[in-house]
Amino acid sequence: MNFKKFYLYSFVSVILFYLCICIYMYAFQRSFLYLPHINNHLRVTELNARAEQVAIPSGSGITLKSWFYNNPANRYTVLFFHGNAGELDNRIYKLNEFKNLHLNYLIISWRGFSGNPGKPTEMGLYEDAKSAIQWLEKNNISKDKIILYGESLGTGIAVEVAQRQNFAGVILESPYTSMVDTANIYYPYLPVNLILKDKYKSIDKIKNITSPLLVMHGGADIVVPFSMGQQMFDAAQSKKYSYFPVTGKHMMSFTPSLKQAIDSFVKNLSN
Repeated sequence: MNFKKFYLYSFVSVILFYLCICIYMYAFQRSFLYLPHINNHLRVTELNARAEQVAIPSGSGITLKSWFYNNPANRYTVLFFHGNAGELDNRIYKLNEFKNLHLNYLIISWRGFSGNPGKPTEMGLYEDAKSAIQWLEKNNISKDKIILYGESLGTGIAVEVAQRQNFAGVILESPYTSMVDTANIYYPYLPVNLILKDKYKSIDKIKNITSPLLVMHGGADIVVPFSMGQQMFDAAQSKKYSYFPVTGKHMMSFTPSLKQAIDSFVKNLSN
């Protein structure tokens, strides 16, 4: 009888402990997903162009710290959606290469990042992205002159806003199929599909993109599996291109071959 009580007590204790973990992860999950204060991709360098710092309004009382570089001689503007960590400075090495490739750019920082007010959520970031598009259009840059560029987490936002729109192009760097799929890799013991708030179901949306698409994903990515980038590429139905370096990591280095892939993609947009 004592053994039965012991086993029952142990079973109940394990269930309660598991429920506590689930409740904790549900309550604090966004602190694991959005990491504005972690600058783990910092490259010490300076901008090679005179970019203007602008404040883009998004939602009630929210403005987004952004950098805008606009050379009238350039045809296209890259709208850059960064990943889940760090600040604008962490992407300077990429912005400098856009300038070298004769591309203008607008890079926005999400709500809750780079000193911006608000807290990041899936719906909130979608609103931020749409606000940036509207800002460009108000500054006489139409969608057919905008190249959406999503980096890691930002690929989910790029896919969302690109659906059924005629953008010049879309570039996805290290994309994931969905945040549910990604979270299942890191937390296989949790009922992710039930408790996850921000799902970013890109794999269900990629088929709705009609703009030319470039998918870039490194074979050595240990953050988001390369297989997810391949799945995204395979599911896309628009004119598409890929850049899949075997040794590429999650935050991809702007090697000569990667820059060539972007340059070729941009040149094909005019064909």
